[in-house]
Amino acid sequence: MAGEVSAATGRFSLERLGLPGLALAAALLLLALCLLDRRTRRPGEPPLIKGWLPYLGVVLKLRKDPLSFMKTLQKQHGDTFTVLLGGKYITFILDPFQYQLVIKNHKQLSFRLFSNKLLEKAFSISQLQKNHDMNDELHLCYQFLQGKSLDILLESMMQNLKQVFESQLLKTTSWDTAQLYPFCSSIIFEITFTTIYGKVLVCDNKFISELRDDFLKFDDKFAYLVSNIPIELLGNVKSIRKKIIKCLSSENLANMQGRSEVFQSRQDVLEKYYVHEDLEIGAHHLGFLWASVANTIPTMFWAMYYLLRHPEAMAAVRDEIDRLLQSTGQKKGSGFPIHLTREQLDSLICLESTIFEALRLSSYSTTIRFVEEDLTLSAETGNYCVRKGDLVAIFPPILHGDPEIFEAPEEFRYDRFIEDGKKKTTFFKRGKKLKCYLMPFGTGTSKCPGRFFALMEIKQLLVILLTYFDLEIIDDKPIGLNYNRLLFGIQYPDSDVLFRYKVKS
Repeated sequence: MAGEVSAATGRFSLERLGLPGLALAAALLLLALCLLDRRTRRPGEPPLIKGWLPYLGVVLKLRKDPLSFMKTLQKQHGDTFTVLLGGKYITFILDPFQYQLVIKNHKQLSFRLFSNKLLEKAFSISQLQKNHDMNDELHLCYQFLQGKSLDILLESMMQNLKQVFESQLLKTTSWDTAQLYPFCSSIIFEITFTTIYGKVLVCDNKFISELRDDFLKFDDKFAYLVSNIPIELLGNVKSIRKKIIKCLSSENLANMQGRSEVFQSRQDVLEKYYVHEDLEIGAHHLGFLWASVANTIPTMFWAMYYLLRHPEAMAAVRDEIDRLLQSTGQKKGSGFPIHLTREQLDSLICLESTIFEALRLSSYSTTIRFVEEDLTLSAETGNYCVRKGDLVAIFPPILHGDPEIFEAPEEFRYDRFIEDGKKKTTFFKRGKKLKCYLMPFGTGTSKCPGRFFALMEIKQLLVILLTYFDLEIIDDKPIGLNYNRLLFGIQYPDSDVLFRYKVKS
């Protein structure tokens, strides 16, 4: 019978619902949402923008052109306002001098509660919400992404890069053509995975390529996974997730060789709290893998794209790399002799500025906190009340696109973060120095612990590509942002470009 409700699950049996049944169910759901959501603005609360769509609120307008829409709301309502987005009420704070309101109130504004709910929805990790000790111990493992442990990771990464390039790309003596995005995703995924998780000696390439393809399909639905949309309505993403989790189980990863300290320390913690066979261990590894590559891939794409489209940037970065290699006595001969330390990579300020500028133009990473209790935020412009159960967010694209901070913010300028031959770290708004001026990695307790690893990986890869290869863009066309992962990290491109490459003679 159409519209039958399963007593076991309490959900509609979708297989038995025809199109008329689905339309009726949707209409009933819409009516229920209209009746349930009667929220109005209370005295002391920020302006409330609900939109005309029940539950969805203003999500469609935001997805269409996020920056323009948020600037319009800012002009109409000021720097602080609350919007309804996909069933959640989110209070946005847009004034960079008020960011501390979100960062300092960590007792009432919880990142952990928000992130644990996200991990359960996206990766099927449930134990973190109940086990604070495991959460704390896993957090301690991030120490292996810094300091001497980071140097060890970079050494391993260079060896993996060497293997990939010598076995594949360094044989390209004549022009080879490729789509830029698959090129970047293939290299970044393989290098990151083998550096962190190690290598499978048998059928390694097939294992990596299948895992990468499944991962990219999973990531394509990430924004929907973390919403309140039932996973059963998202096509085959549930089966893909299950397949990846099995692939990353303790049993399968035990066969990897060359595992990193950060992976092994996490595995030790997980086996302390789970039995060895528990598939939720694989879910944890999927979450860590997503955090390791999901934003690095589009960052690499945008850095390459802007370098290919801006010859002056390409020339400046290549000249900087050449000068570093000469000063360290390294030659660009045949084979793969280049070896750069973390300090040497850090000295490439032109390369770093190029990457930062690509991040400024493509990052929609949003700092989000869960409101654990009713709270009054005291700002210079007045006090605002936020409700328990809502979210509070910092939306950095407003900062990144502010013409008072960045001249002609819509333009790519590779030297924007260079001043007098040194790294530029001083930016102003309303005559006051900004503490935060570039926020692709978040801020406060939620700042990405793997940011140093990700930056060094992109730098290493670009150094090798620009040193050993001639690179030319074929489709010299403007590319926009795809807002599928709005509020979550670096945005993917809305289309792709062809480029060509060959080993320098």
